[in-house]
Parts: sequence; structure tokens; C-alpha cells
Amino acid sequence: MREKQGVRTHVLLVVAMATIIAIVTGLSLLLIRHQLLNQVTDDLSRDLDHSMSAFQNLQAERLATLERENALLAQLPTLKALMTSGDDLTIQNGATDFWRLSGADLFVLADPSGRIVAAYTTKNVTADASLHPGLQTLLTNSGRHYLVYGGSLYACALRPLYFGSDQEGTLLGYVVSGDSMERTVRQISQPTGVEATFLSGGQILASTLDTAAQASLARQSVSLTGTSRAPATMNLGDTPFLSVRQDLSGTATSPLQLVVLKSFAPAELSISRIDRMVLVVGFLALLSGTALMIVVSRLVTGPLEELSSGVRAFGLGDIGHDVPRSGTQEVRELSTAFARMRSEIQKANQAVLESERLATIGRMASSVSHDLRHYLAAIYANAEFLASDRFSEKERADIFGEVRSAVTGTTEMIESLLIFSRTGAGIRRQPELMATLLERATTLVRTHPDGEGVTLAVHYGDASKTAAAVDGKQIERAISNLLLNACQSARSMGPAASVAVTLEAQKNQILVNVIDNGPGVPNNIRNSLFEPFVSEGKQKGTGLGLTLAHCIALEHGGEVVLLSSRPGETIFQMKVARGLPAHGQSDASESDYHEQVIADENVRT
Repeated sequence: MREKQGVRTHVLLVVAMATIIAIVTGLSLLLIRHQLLNQVTDDLSRDLDHSMSAFQNLQAERLATLERENALLAQLPTLKALMTSGDDLTIQNGATDFWRLSGADLFVLADPSGRIVAAYTTKNVTADASLHPGLQTLLTNSGRHYLVYGGSLYACALRPLYFGSDQEGTLLGYVVSGDSMERTVRQISQPTGVEATFLSGGQILASTLDTAAQASLARQSVSLTGTSRAPATMNLGDTPFLSVRQDLSGTATSPLQLVVLKSFAPAELSISRIDRMVLVVGFLALLSGTALMIVVSRLVTGPLEELSSGVRAFGLGDIGHDVPRSGTQEVRELSTAFARMRSEIQKANQAVLESERLATIGRMASSVSHDLRHYLAAIYANAEFLASDRFSEKERADIFGEVRSAVTGTTEMIESLLIFSRTGAGIRRQPELMATLLERATTLVRTHPDGEGVTLAVHYGDASKTAAAVDGKQIERAISNLLLNACQSARSMGPAASVAVTLEAQKNQILVNVIDNGPGVPNNIRNSLFEPFVSEGKQKGTGLGLTLAHCIALEHGGEVVLLSSRPGETIFQMKVARGLPAHGQSDASESDYHEQVIADENVRT
């Protein structure tokens, strides 16, 4: 049992340690992950801001370069001469040389009215009429320099051509050159590792994202409208990104958004590695904590369990159980204190038992000596009378009867003491009719001196239903003691003294009720009524009658109780377990049992 308790304590300690470590590890993971995510978000936000600043600087430099190139082209006499020819075919044929000279991705020549005369791109070589609306927007709005055309985006610079000076010369037309933004998005992406995308009306114009991510971004383009540049999280496929957008519609020929994104994937990998490291540390902490708990349990809880077992054993009466002599200093001090306390309690108990033994012997000696002197005095005095020749035969017979009564009383007193000393020994049960035992007891009491002058009435129903498995002699003795106690109490009422006894057979027990019309049980002995040598107001008796009746009833699975007591009526009830066939057997079996008891009773009679 103690080993099981020790194992249970060790398991509880290990579980408690594992729970604490798991909670601490989990909280650490949450806190670390939260802090890392915040830090990663801040770092990515700074990278995106730097990328936006780099884009703005890059575009400013690119537009400045395009404007310088256009200014150089606008000063070429050959280009001015070409624009003065007035023939569209001649201009278109000659414009190809200037396009190659400029090295631009887009090259456009327009007449003074803004009509496109020649237009070339690196994708389509010769531009179609769909380019005209965008160029018209560039020509009429000097602040716009982004041209959306054919699913492509160009950063453009526009320069008018004058015959003569720019202030006083004649306007010959316009030269427009532009660079594709596909190179620009790669230039934005390379320094900081971000992804850049230009969107127009849900269409991807230029992007560094892969095809699947571009399609996902195009589907989410509706939610990207507005002017806010605050960082936002979005998922492109299975990859989370932090994004910043800038609205460039005010500088473009069509609605235009620049979206700069950076993936959380590398940061997630780093955080996952840190999570694994924390878990490994937590597992190592669990192993070390388990080892520590085992050591602690051996040094502390083990001796404490031994001490606890010693306390329980001492409580059960085992005074020889060893107390632990190992463990921590506190445990050793506690063991020493318990051993000292146990020794003191043993000495105190021994003193109490000795005192109680002496007190019991004193009460018994006082009670026995009083009654014994009473009986011996009667025997001694009547023996002297028998020795005299002055008495007749009748008088001698009366004197002999008194001697016999005294001897009988002495015998009963000794027998009561012997029964009291044997209380607790095994009883010998056999089938008996409680009605028969009651009749025997009442017959004995009627012939007893204490029963003289007392009207004794017996009431019971069908005697055949009062069968029980009991020790007949002990039950008869218990009933006799109850009846004698009732007769002794009722005799104080004089000629009206009466005692009634009833027998009630129940399913599992027999009830014997003894009722007398005496003055009742004194209040000062009601709580100690069934203790040995307790008597109040009686001239004789050892004070063992009720004690023996109660002990016999207990040995038969019952008890003796005082149901009520008042002047004119005192009721004692004795309960005895019947010991019949087990509950659940058939009524026929129980009936056979009753018939067998009656048959045995007839044989004994």
C-alpha cells in the first residue's frame, strides 16, 4: 500500500512539473512569436517604405534623363527638318533612325495639333491607334508622365519641337520618349528583396511576382483602391505578404496603383526555427525537472510518506512502526518530534488504562463486596439458626429456603461476572424460537425473589414466526436481565407493580419490548446506562444486568436501547438479527426454515 502511495506521489510530482513546464513553454512560445511577428512587421514596413522612397528617387532620375534626351533630340536640325516636310510617310520613315538613336522603349512624333504621326515601341514596333487617347492625355496634362498602353506601362517625357528658339520659334510638333516600367520594378525589387507590381483597373502592367501570385493580386485589386499607404497583410496563394500601395493615378493616363510587397515566408521559417529551439529547451527542461523531482521525492517525499505511514499505523494501534531516520533536516526533526510524541502518548495511555483498570476494579469490588456480604450474612445467620434445636421443621424449611436464595443470588452474581469477562467471545448460533426463549425467561423471573409481587404479562403473536438463529442461552439471559431490571424498578410501586413484555417479528430482526410502570430511569445515569457497575437506587445487584443484555444483543447483530422513560412508563427495546436465509430466497425456503426450527424445538421439549 505504501509503495502504491509512493508511486502515486512521484507521478503527481512529475505531472505537476510537466504541466508547469508545458505552460511556461507555451507562454514563452506565444510571447516570443508575438514579439518576433511585431519585429518582423516593423522591419518589413521599413523595407517597404525604403522601397517606395527608392522608387520615387529612381523615377525622378529616370524622368530627368528622358527629358535631357528629348531636349537633345529636339535640338537636332535633321529632326526639325523632318517635321517640316509635312508628309506623314516621310516622317514615319525618318523617325525610325531617331528612335534607334534615342534607345527608348517608346518613341512618338506628333504634329502641332497633337496628332500622332509616328509611334514605335519595342513590343509592337509600330503603335496602333489605341495609343492616341493616352498621348492626348500626356499632351494636354503636363503633370502626367505615366502612359498605359497595350497592357504595358511607360514612364514618358514630352518635348515640343520649335523652328527657331523655344520662346519665339514656330511649333513643329512634339517628341515623346518613354521607358518600360518592367525594368523599373526589377530595380525596385533588387536592393531590398521586395516585390513590386503596377496595377491599372485590375490589370497587371508590370510585376516581379510569379504568375500565380499575379493572378491572386489581380483578384484582390478591388480592395486596393484608395490613397492609404498604411501597411496591410494579404495572402497571395498560400504565402502571406505585407504590402504598401501608392496611388499614381494623378500622374498617369489611366488609374494606376503601385503595390510593393514583401513575403512573410522567410520570417516564418526563422520563427519556426526559434519555436523548435524553444520546444527543445522545454523538453530538456522537462527531462531535467523530472530527474529533479525524482531526487526531491527520494530526499523529501519518500521520508514524508514513511512518516505518514507511521502516523497511520500508530492511529491503528501499531506502536512498533519505524519512523524515517533519513531525508532533509526538517524531515528528520519531524520524525524525532513524532517519535517523542508517540512515546509520550503511549505513556499517557498506559497511565489512563491503569487508572481505568483500577477504577473498574474498585467499582466492581465495591459492588461485589456489598452484595457478597449481604448474601454471606444471610447464609451465616441462617446457618446458626439451623444449628439450633428450638425451631420446628417448618421453620427450618423456611430458613433453608433463605439460605438457598442467598446461595442462588451469589451464584447469579458470580455467573454475571463470568459472562461479563467472556463478552466478545464467539457465539454459538442455532435455530431457536424467540417465543420459547421469552417463555423460559419469564418463568425464571417469576420464581426469582425480585419478581415476587410483580404482575408479569407476556404478549406475542404466532410463535412459529419468531424463529431466529441465535445462542439460546445468551438471549434467554439477556431477556431475563431486562425483565429483572424492570421488576426491580416496578417493585417501588407496591401492589400495582407490573411489567409487560412484547415480541415483534420483522423481516430481518426480532424486537423485544420490556415495559414497566416504575418511577423511570434517573437522568444522571441515562448517558451511562449500559456501562458496567452503573446502578442507582437499588439495594442489591452488580450493575451488570443492562450491560450484559446490551453486549449480547450487539453480538447478535442488534442492540438494547431506552426508547422512553417517565414516571409510570419505562420502555427498553432489544433488537436481535434473525439470521434467516439470505434475502432473495423464495418464501418456500423461509417457510421450510421455520418448520425445521419448530420441529427441532419439539424434539428438545
